[in-house]
Amino acid sequence: MPAYLISLCRDVTDRKRLEDYWANVAPSFEGVEAKPLVAYAPFEVLEGNGGVLGVVLFEFSSMEEARHWYASPAYQEVKKRREGAANFDLILVEGKIVPAAERMPKSSF
Repeated sequence: MPAYLISLCRDVTDRKRLEDYWANVAPSFEGVEAKPLVAYAPFEVLEGNGGVLGVVLFEFSSMEEARHWYASPAYQEVKKRREGAANFDLILVEGKIVPAAERMPKSSF
């Protein structure tokens, strides 16, 4: 089952370091079943408080493949280039639809 990595850039504190990360991250995907779908394209916040500067979306072959890439030495090394340069939320989600009755079982309404 496919999985999607959603990366939301919240703020940038060191643009030069962030650009260095962008210039060096591609090799971390070598040998990984991942496809970039969106990278910093124009977007519009329809609901919520905003606070997002950029959006990246990758499709992986599975959650396991995405976790493997994220934990890989190649990505962990290049990730150091963006640490302290920008704040991101990274969300990994399975590509499936959960029936309404089974959604968010730990939520209390």
